[in-house]
Amino acid sequence: MQRTVRIVLLALLIFPLAACCTSIKGKIVTNDWGAASNHPVQLYTLTNIHGLVAKITSYGATLTELHLPDRHGQFADVVLGFDNLADYVKGHPYFGVIAGRCANRIAKGQFELDGKKYQLAVNNGVNHLHGGIVGFDKLVWSGEPMETSDGPSLKLTLVSPDGDEHYPGKVTVTVIYTLTNDNELKVEMSAVTDAPTIVNLAQHTYWNLGGDPSKNVLDDVLTLHADKYTPTDDTQIPTGELAPVAGTPFDFRKPKEIGRDIDALRAGPGKGYDHNFVVDGPAHQMRPVAEVYDPASGRVMQLSADQPGVQLYTGNFLDGTVTGKHGVVYQQHAGLCLETQTFPDAINHPNFPSPILRPGQTYEHHMTFRFSTR
Repeated sequence: MQRTVRIVLLALLIFPLAACCTSIKGKIVTNDWGAASNHPVQLYTLTNIHGLVAKITSYGATLTELHLPDRHGQFADVVLGFDNLADYVKGHPYFGVIAGRCANRIAKGQFELDGKKYQLAVNNGVNHLHGGIVGFDKLVWSGEPMETSDGPSLKLTLVSPDGDEHYPGKVTVTVIYTLTNDNELKVEMSAVTDAPTIVNLAQHTYWNLGGDPSKNVLDDVLTLHADKYTPTDDTQIPTGELAPVAGTPFDFRKPKEIGRDIDALRAGPGKGYDHNFVVDGPAHQMRPVAEVYDPASGRVMQLSADQPGVQLYTGNFLDGTVTGKHGVVYQQHAGLCLETQTFPDAINHPNFPSPILRPGQTYEHHMTFRFSTR
């Protein structure tokens, strides 16, 4: 009898300790999620010690779900996307992906590097967008789950060969997602090359902090730490000017509802906000970029990054033709994107921060989304 009691007490001591140690790190679960282009695809589920859940697939290094509590502790998924791999493979407006090799637009798909001219695919009107016909968002990455002291983490790797989508140089890309126990989603992107090329990666999640994508985000309150933006021509290519936001619809230096001034942009080619902002402070240092507050749910998202710019896109081209998770039809402004980046078409503007990457250099791009409520 005494021996039995000792065993039970020992078990009670061991198992709570094991559970405690597991919860400190959070956890990550790997599941098979089908195949794309004859490559198996995985879905990784990261859970931190507070119950936040992020789901990421190796297809496109895509964030498919992120579950956050509201001010009452009720959890909801706050990102747009699909319930299954097949819908991602069929094509979509870059829900949650890593866009590259060069995100955003390049005028007429043309650039010159070290005296040689390159012609990329034209896949967005007359321009090149997000890496071309088969960009990084449509490829299967290699995944490596990791446990860290900060929380569960996932390392994704992709090798883009020389000539891929007509870009020069073999590029090896790494993206690390970490769901921290401080309720942050960290995204660390890096790349190296064996020949001169251009690299500009962007994390392209559509956020709906209300957790109800049947409702738009125009009542969300946005703050952007940006005194300037880059005006565009009628094909959404920057003119090269760095214009002040003061006195324009682009002024989000103080908290402002996203929809307050959006009608002034309806007649433009972007049908709303689809513009690059010049982030205040020294480029390539971590600093505040933006804050989004959803008054209805109380959810707050604060974004910091080390890139010179951020593209604000308010889902203007969502038009009811895309059906997302749980059969919800995504209407205009169902989500917003905040894509930290090098400026669009930077390779063709000597006054913009350069997207050129050379052998021996490492492209680095860090961003942190911090979540809370008020």
